[in-house]
Amino acid sequence: MIIENKTFDNERALYGSHDIVLKNCAFDGPADGESALKECSDIDAQNIFFNLRYPCWHVHGLNISSSEMTDKCRAALWYSDHIRIQNSKLHGIKALRECRNVEITGSDIISPEFGWSVTNIRMEKSKAQSEYFMMRSEHIEFKEVEFSGKYSFQYIKDAVFDNCRFDTKDAFWHAEHVLVRGSLVKGEYLAWYSKNVTFENCTIIGTQPLCYCENLRLINCRMLETDLSFEKSEVEADITTEVLSIKNPSSGIIRVPAVKEIIRDDPKVKARIEVAGKVVD
Repeated sequence: MIIENKTFDNERALYGSHDIVLKNCAFDGPADGESALKECSDIDAQNIFFNLRYPCWHVHGLNISSSEMTDKCRAALWYSDHIRIQNSKLHGIKALRECRNVEITGSDIISPEFGWSVTNIRMEKSKAQSEYFMMRSEHIEFKEVEFSGKYSFQYIKDAVFDNCRFDTKDAFWHAEHVLVRGSLVKGEYLAWYSKNVTFENCTIIGTQPLCYCENLRLINCRMLETDLSFEKSEVEADITTEVLSIKNPSSGIIRVPAVKEIIRDDPKVKARIEVAGKVVD
């Protein structure tokens, strides 16, 4: 069934609908109804204006294209699966949670607490602003994504990030099995308490990065304005730029062309540090 050029504002306007194509419609109006597409399946939403709360809960099979979810569209997509979002705006708080099998391309996200506990998500050529972005999500693939905001990617597992730009604070805390390639990561306190995280051909900027990590790897990475780096971390790092300071790395090896200060005030730390090819005690 095709529904075109309609406006819905009543409670559960299309509850339980299946195999619907929506074109040039709006969920908006004085009745202020919630849960417009709850318990639906196989919904194709094209050029839709979402301005009411909780529109897409328990939806199985959802395509959203060239659409807008405003800041009044709270908690827009929860407990849903097989979702594709293209060229759309997601501007409501908590826009994606407890969902599975999600693809987002060419979209703009402004959404605090976006993407919690999501499994199997791919995002490409998109921009996002958020706090606690993607927390506790698993099986993540990002390519050419720009992100800004605090506390991103905490407690995530099994993720690959390619050619991304992140301006963030406290990112990747407690993250496990993560690969970041060809990306810029700027912010304070990067990846503390993480396990099996690798940065390859990346630029890392900001104070006190990469502390208390297990099995941390840096491959051909630049580190700028990075002081008190690698504290109590198990690390293998090949760095191509000067580091401001390295403090008490616990084990492994760090290779760096120059470092302004090495701090070793804990007799238990055993990591090897090579500066311009020479081991430094």
